[in-house]
Amino acid sequence: MATACVYLPSDVYMVCLNHSLSTEREEVMGLLIGEIDEKRISHISAVIMLRRSDKRKDRVEISPEQLSDASTQAERLAQALRRPMRVLGWYHSHPHITVWPSHVDVQTQAMYQMMDEGFVGLIFSVFSEESSTKHGRIQVTCFQSINQSPEGEPPQYMRLEIPLHVIPSSHVTSPCLDALVQLPRILCQEEQDAYSLTCQIPELDLLTRLHNNAVYTKSLCHIAEVVSGPLLQTLESRLRQNAERAKHLEKEKERVLEKLKELYEEKSEWKTTR
Repeated sequence: MATACVYLPSDVYMVCLNHSLSTEREEVMGLLIGEIDEKRISHISAVIMLRRSDKRKDRVEISPEQLSDASTQAERLAQALRRPMRVLGWYHSHPHITVWPSHVDVQTQAMYQMMDEGFVGLIFSVFSEESSTKHGRIQVTCFQSINQSPEGEPPQYMRLEIPLHVIPSSHVTSPCLDALVQLPRILCQEEQDAYSLTCQIPELDLLTRLHNNAVYTKSLCHIAEVVSGPLLQTLESRLRQNAERAKHLEKEKERVLEKLKELYEEKSEWKTTR
């Protein structure tokens, strides 16, 4: 039975989008964490960003180890948030290409649905532009796979679009904030892993080693510019907003205490007159 629809809070959407915009040369990927109610509605609450062992511009995959680790993290989130949580789906990016899932995406989605029929997939199309205006365009779609072949014949899977509703959030939740903080660390670790592989080749000449060092340094600088800088600005902005809200709440507290004091004095005077 297909999922009826997916509710995606705006702060979770922001995390997925930030991850998708972190690189335009290869696809990125993560897992969706949440719960499904009795009406087959998926409620996404958090995401887990995955580190890529093989970076490609047209494909990204989940290893069984990552899926197992994500299930463990979902259990920890369930304990922290005190509500049922599990892996509900996956998301990945399509840089510079259409938002619609490829044949490989549909096959991958079908494989996940064999383990959980409620599993959904999100695709974020980024770094594209409108042909008429040349303005940047971001699209997102939610899908599942359905078998269209007659019974007894090899399965032929096709995309089934699932309604996606982005729900406004009043604030950024702790799981989403933790995921944003983890993003630069994950990207840096990917670059470190790639650089370490080149260092294990003994026959590289000096010029090639210098080139690899320069590429590695440039990649780290790019991460700092594209991800770490905006993240730091976001955290500083949130800190200012929290400070302003704290002042506002302090004034409200003083006003309420003053009002309670007035009511207490009026009540005391009323008792005295009686």
